[in-house]
Amino acid sequence: MVDRVKVLRMDGERLEELLAVAVEDAAPEEVMPPVAGPPGWTTERQEAFRDWHRARRSGLAGPLRESTFAITHDGRIVGSARLALRAGHDVLETGMWLGRSHRGRGIGTAALRLLLDEAARAGARAVVADTEAHNTAALGALRRNGATLVTSRETAGIHAELAPKKMPPPSPPTTNP
Repeated sequence: MVDRVKVLRMDGERLEELLAVAVEDAAPEEVMPPVAGPPGWTTERQEAFRDWHRARRSGLAGPLRESTFAITHDGRIVGSARLALRAGHDVLETGMWLGRSHRGRGIGTAALRLLLDEAARAGARAVVADTEAHNTAALGALRRNGATLVTSRETAGIHAELAPKKMPPPSPPTTNP
């Protein structure tokens, strides 16, 4: 599955494809912060979705210290993921969503594995995620990627911590005799 799933940094073309997936295959509250107004994918909500992703294009070094990615399966965008710098400079927070028709097929697990690789390249010591106890798909993906899970005593929330794999140092240049 991993070779069929990719996480690609968001750009303008991918953003429009991602929005189309969201409108067709997800509810706004599943994929973006709340926007006032009537329910559904209104013009205002679609523009807010675009603005949210555009604001993160400069990545972890940018002012929001956050980067978004398109998740693809077999070359087709099926959802989105993000990494955001949190405590200090070595902890990243992640989150993701998949269109409803792409859930339960191992895509989230594979995408999380790829995000951990991205985090390792960024120098992260840890990646954290928060979810709810009823989100069994997210919990499964987190467990399959080695997360330590802690249940909140006050809420139904679950906090996860993952360790990115250490990236091997670059190979020294070779010389030809």
